[in-house]
Amino acid sequence: MTVLVIGSGGREHAICMSVKKSKKVDKIYCAPGNAGIASIAEIVPIQAMEFDKLVAFAKEKAVDLTIVGMDDPLVGGIVDRFEAAGLRVFGPRENAAILEGSKSFSKDLMKKYGIPTAAYETFTDPKEAEAYLRTAKMPIVLKADGLALGKGVLICNTLEEALDGVKTIMEDKKFGDAGNTLVVEEFMTGREVSVLSFTDGKTIQIMSSAQDHKRAEDGDQGLNTGGMGTFSPSPFYTEEVDEFCKREVYQKTVDAMAAEGRPFQGVIFFGLMLTEDGPKVLEYNCRFGDPEAQVVLPRMKNDVIEVMEACIDGTLDQLTLEFEDNAAVCVVLASEGYPVSYEKGYPIQGFDRFDDDQFYCFHAGTAFNEAGEIVTNGGRVLGITAKGENLLDARAKAYEATEWITFENKYMRHDIGHALDEV
Repeated sequence: MTVLVIGSGGREHAICMSVKKSKKVDKIYCAPGNAGIASIAEIVPIQAMEFDKLVAFAKEKAVDLTIVGMDDPLVGGIVDRFEAAGLRVFGPRENAAILEGSKSFSKDLMKKYGIPTAAYETFTDPKEAEAYLRTAKMPIVLKADGLALGKGVLICNTLEEALDGVKTIMEDKKFGDAGNTLVVEEFMTGREVSVLSFTDGKTIQIMSSAQDHKRAEDGDQGLNTGGMGTFSPSPFYTEEVDEFCKREVYQKTVDAMAAEGRPFQGVIFFGLMLTEDGPKVLEYNCRFGDPEAQVVLPRMKNDVIEVMEACIDGTLDQLTLEFEDNAAVCVVLASEGYPVSYEKGYPIQGFDRFDDDQFYCFHAGTAFNEAGEIVTNGGRVLGITAKGENLLDARAKAYEATEWITFENKYMRHDIGHALDEV
């Protein structure tokens, strides 16, 4: 079969690599892709939000299955467009992708159906938000309602910071229209865990757990990013936590969406906080996490195409997800200055030592220059992933592999998986 993957980051590289392993697939396209994906898929110069062009391409090439990796096109309704054209596509429809597209929607859903989450209030008027904050307990969390590349969350330790945050999100529109509505949430403490899942709208199957590192600097300092590294599985995701979440979070979410007339078919990402009062949902995403996909997909034993088709066909209950009994760690190599400002176009060396078996180099922000060299083309450039017998082994191998890659302005955190030292 012929498969089209939509997206251009490390997540899409990981998806393409999993698709390549499928015995069902003999041709992969990726739009718009990147320099690393070009080694396993034919790159298509169409952007992820150019729906008409993507539909026309899929028809022209007789694409059997399209996999949408990114949040923007999913929230924008690309699945509906493909389905209307009679094309087979993996991902939630627009009315289900709102689970990520609107934080106020997801918070209201959790409140209505008794899914544990932080207490919150929602505002469309900055003055009303400011008045509420003057009576609120600090620290507190401010969230832009819409999509903001994983950066629309501000943790405010003082009232002054919170009031400044309202101005940043709602008045200065730092995150654009995503900040038209503001969610003000109680600050929760505990371990964060990411859990990816497949669902066909009725059945939900959980993938291996992971933990991301959002802050730009060592010691979880600095600005929020799209993710500077991750590990899987999380030792903090215990059997007790798993049982609780299967009972109170995962199936409840799928059932709630169905009850609202928004059946969800695709990947639900559960961002969890393991608090003293038990696990609570921090956020939902409607697609694979990035960089979580880079440590979860390489460990999955199943044929990813079979799983995705089961989600589309409503037969997920007939499959069982299986993962290797090992661990994986991903360290992101970024451009100095990310996530604020950074330069592009620097040649990258050192790809030849990766074997795509134990050591992976997932391209996130790369391109070819006129000379045909692979160069930096984004804030997050590469995701260096290694598998090992356990998390400490995988972490050591991942950091060893980061030394193989060189480019000017290379930057990374040196403490990905630091929490593992406490286990």
